[in-house]
Amino acid sequence: MKSLRTFAIRGTALAVAAFVLLQAHGRAQDASPTAATTESADAVRALQDQVHQLRSLMEEMREENAESRAEMRQLRQDLQATRALLQPPATPSANHSAAAVAPSTSPQQETHTASDTASSFPAESSTSLEERVQKLEESTSLIGSKIDEQYQTKVETASKYRARLHGIVLMNAFRNAGRSDNLDFPNYAEPVPAGSPHSTAGASLRQSEIGFEIFGPAVAGARTSADIQLDFAGGFPATGNGVDFGIVRLQTGELRFDWEHTSVVAGQDSLFISPLSPTSFASLATPAFAFAGNLWGWTPQLRIEHRFSISDQQTVTLQAGILDNLDWEFPSNSFYRSAQAGELSGQPAYALRTAWSRPVQGHPLNFGVAGYFGRQDWRWDRYIDSWAGMADWQIPIVSRLNLSGEFYRGRGIGGLGGAIGTSILYGGDPKFPFSPIRGLDAAGGWTQLKFQATSKIEFNGVFAEDNAFAGDARGFATDQNNFGRILGRNRGELGNVIFRPRSDLILAAEFRRLRTFPVFSSSSATNQVNLSLGILF
Repeated sequence: MKSLRTFAIRGTALAVAAFVLLQAHGRAQDASPTAATTESADAVRALQDQVHQLRSLMEEMREENAESRAEMRQLRQDLQATRALLQPPATPSANHSAAAVAPSTSPQQETHTASDTASSFPAESSTSLEERVQKLEESTSLIGSKIDEQYQTKVETASKYRARLHGIVLMNAFRNAGRSDNLDFPNYAEPVPAGSPHSTAGASLRQSEIGFEIFGPAVAGARTSADIQLDFAGGFPATGNGVDFGIVRLQTGELRFDWEHTSVVAGQDSLFISPLSPTSFASLATPAFAFAGNLWGWTPQLRIEHRFSISDQQTVTLQAGILDNLDWEFPSNSFYRSAQAGELSGQPAYALRTAWSRPVQGHPLNFGVAGYFGRQDWRWDRYIDSWAGMADWQIPIVSRLNLSGEFYRGRGIGGLGGAIGTSILYGGDPKFPFSPIRGLDAAGGWTQLKFQATSKIEFNGVFAEDNAFAGDARGFATDQNNFGRILGRNRGELGNVIFRPRSDLILAAEFRRLRTFPVFSSSSATNQVNLSLGILF
């Protein structure tokens, strides 16, 4: 094909020649009669020769232009045929992406674009043309997918790094029979005061959660990210209907550095030594059975994780970290922070966990063991060493049936929810500095059986128990010296059904029973029926 560049050069030359001829013809007409008489023969002959040459050049350019148009039409047909052979089958998402990316064009604009594209291709082999078209299609597909992803996930930030909003809007409606420490998500049972009704009912949205995830830069080969999660279970304002205006509360907030096999995590996070919890949408503000055998805590910590692949499907994970040394003391002031007994020791708590995992029938098979140690200084040279050993498991029995759970044994672990949130017992009046203290021993755990009936419906049954050793209290402590009843055992059972008509829509119904056994008084029980409706985002 003759180059369009040559065509443009010749067109320019033609325009220049025409301009020169017109100027010459004008000068000939403006000349005086005398000059015209003496020079007329030579001027007319020269002008006739130039006009003849100009006509010849125009005819040649007209022919070349026709040939170029024919070649461009043929090239467009070849290009369209090649695209039709290489075009993958259209999908709804691909069509949506193409429609979102490509602006509408008129037929004239399409012709112009095709002409420009065709003019940029020299005469090449069909293989080269196929490679160019394939690269063009790959680039278009990639751009379309990136635009769709940004449309779905982009949250504007003050920096150039991407952020993602996530959480759940959750409504719980409930009816309780009996009394508990908390109306909407009970943790242990209490006796019903004389003259009070035995049953209560209500609804709440304060277990809704909102979180932000930030994807940061690569640092030393690690992917960096941050995540913060809040709920509305931080208390109630002292105003009319204040129970409906839950105060925002920090749950977790972490910074992560993730390499291929190693991660470093810093922030306030759940206990990595107790990684599992029963499945429940009736209790998100505290995990289900938080004080009935399920160790938990959103604790400031710094930890490192390393993953070893011992075969194609088997992985061993090692985690070690230091934690804020907490013991479940209430704050002494609502605005200013004072040290708890663990923090008064001058050192953090230490934790270690190792786990083995492999997939079985598309589900994880996990076994983990963990240990915890911390020292507590209760002033006046009264020290307690808190410790705990834990085990956790996930066992797929068959493809639709899964068994999971945790077990622990420890002392002075009220800061982890053990012994129903009690770390020590006072053997005398706590106002006196020399009253003896004793770390409270505890053992407990929970186990859950999950049946995945369909991809949208699951059933869960859980049994849990926390057992604070009554022998540590009898003969040493009394209720009066320990700010209320000393709870010896807290037992819980639940059954629920969770229906997910869509991946982002939750409908759940749950029945939960708690029975709590104080050391020096009779037991109490509470039952709750809870209906949950939530939308994930």
